[in-house]
Amino acid sequence: MGVTTFAAIDVGSYNVCMDIYEISPRNGIRCINEVRSRLEIGRETYGEGKITFATAKELCRILKDFTEIMKEYQAEAYRACATSTLQEAKNVWIVMEQVYQKTGIRVEILSNSEQRFYGYKSVAAKEASFAKMIQKGTAVMEVGGGNVQISLFDKDMLVTTQNFKMGSLRIKELLLPLEKEAAHYERLVEELVHNQILGFKKLHLKDRRADHIILMGNTFMERLFERKTTMTESRTISYETFMEEYAWVMAHSAEEVSVKLGVSLEYAEIMVPAMIIYRVFIEELGGQTMWLPGTHLNDGVAYDYAERHKLIKSKHNFENDILVSAKNIAKRYMSGKNHTQAVAKNALAIFDSMKKVHGMGARERLLLQIAILLHDCGNYISLSNASECAYEIIMSTEIIGLSHREREMIANVVKFIKKPFQYYGSADSKSEIDRRSYMTAAKLTAIIRVANVLDRSHRQKIEEIKAAVKDQELLLTVTAREDLALEKGLLPEQADFFEEIFSIRPVLKARKRK
Repeated sequence: MGVTTFAAIDVGSYNVCMDIYEISPRNGIRCINEVRSRLEIGRETYGEGKITFATAKELCRILKDFTEIMKEYQAEAYRACATSTLQEAKNVWIVMEQVYQKTGIRVEILSNSEQRFYGYKSVAAKEASFAKMIQKGTAVMEVGGGNVQISLFDKDMLVTTQNFKMGSLRIKELLLPLEKEAAHYERLVEELVHNQILGFKKLHLKDRRADHIILMGNTFMERLFERKTTMTESRTISYETFMEEYAWVMAHSAEEVSVKLGVSLEYAEIMVPAMIIYRVFIEELGGQTMWLPGTHLNDGVAYDYAERHKLIKSKHNFENDILVSAKNIAKRYMSGKNHTQAVAKNALAIFDSMKKVHGMGARERLLLQIAILLHDCGNYISLSNASECAYEIIMSTEIIGLSHREREMIANVVKFIKKPFQYYGSADSKSEIDRRSYMTAAKLTAIIRVANVLDRSHRQKIEEIKAAVKDQELLLTVTAREDLALEKGLLPEQADFFEEIFSIRPVLKARKRK
């Protein structure tokens, strides 16, 4: 297999960036060109709530230039992504349509969880350093223009990922009227940050410490510490080194910082709120060592493309990170572990036996598993209205690696496991998912309904299950440790819906235990 040329475009809060990559099984991923254009879309988004005509026009010009560069490199594929903060602009979709009409580039707006997942993938691509670091308490931290993202690892597992709406540019715009007057601007920013982090500490940090902090995606941070002789070849710095540079930034004007680091004045102006955010989080998390991997969103997008197209093989199991994230949410809401495992075993047996019938793949299988993990979380809030509560929990909780559409699909599946199914386009339906996603949600709902009723007693009666499609039936052959009279009696109602979706009827056959 030869070399594939791929372009990744990031429409961010203050830059529009394109990286050209060469990808091959032998040499992995190599960036061969970087193009950066300054465009402060975020300033308008946070300050005015809209993207102006002039900015939209300039974005079109930049992306048009990018298309010419892609032609020069004969890029075989590209992916253009906008950060999640752009969704706060009222007219963002109008602007994105103008971009497509004038440049031919379709810009995809990532959900926050997708955006952070690609950032996380870009770090995990540096497998040796990353694998070693997350053996102990580690936080991946990114301060963007509009948001701060924290992903917490402990013992090689992702504990949680949380998003805070207090990025450097957002805070600067919020405190702009006070910046000139306030004698203690630093203290004002600290108060805002502390207010946000307290809840995170109570819920997720508890007795944990994040000795290692991975600092992501900030060019000025790299410029700031690359000039230090104390920065090691592995791109790590100590807490003491961080505080030395922090003090230097606080003691100098934006003009002096701009000249010294070779960044624009606008970029230098947001360094103060950004550094304060970093400092407060590092201190609250107990960070002692900081790692600056020097990776960006586009690196993760390229890595994801290469992985999906089987151009490279990752040693890290990213799918497991998504499942662990869902498991932690289920644990937070005290979902029944034994019942969940029983339903998962039944559902996966059904799913795997019907591949030719349902036409779904590995991604849908993952969504099925997540829906099962979360299907009982609403009981924590209300036993009588558990389905609606579960829907709201899922829609309000980020699951790293999932798009908003996928999260809404899962929320609908979980909602309709026990509630009457709402058909597409019906007056009662509040869902905004498209028809294709609706059909996937319907299929997953039908499978989980049958899998769930097979453990309706929550007693895990079934020890083994084998599923096979024969003629117009799905034969479920099970070995049970107890009588299945309850399950057999309740199955027909769920079998009706299953048959409606797949034109195949589930039939339960129990074998005697040997």
